Amino acid sequence: MEKLIEILEDIQPGIDYENDTDLIDSHKLDSLSIISLVAELEDEFDVTIPTVEIIPANFNSAKGIWSMIQRLQEEE
Repeated sequence: MEKLIEILEDIQPGIDYENDTDLIDSHKLDSLSIISLVAELEDEFDVTIPTVEIIPANFNSAKGIWSMIQRLQEEE
């Protein structure tokens, strides 16, 4: 999870990723940020994030993103 927070900070600094739960809904992460994030996550965590997984429920919080990563790692 620590590496995930580092990646998020690199893409969009100045957000409290530990506690924020509306990253998408409040437009703190925009579509370009999400595209960058997906690429970084796939490289760093050796997962493939299918398009159907790119939904607000999976990207509204660092915890949601981390849960998705763990689930995808288990499926591979």
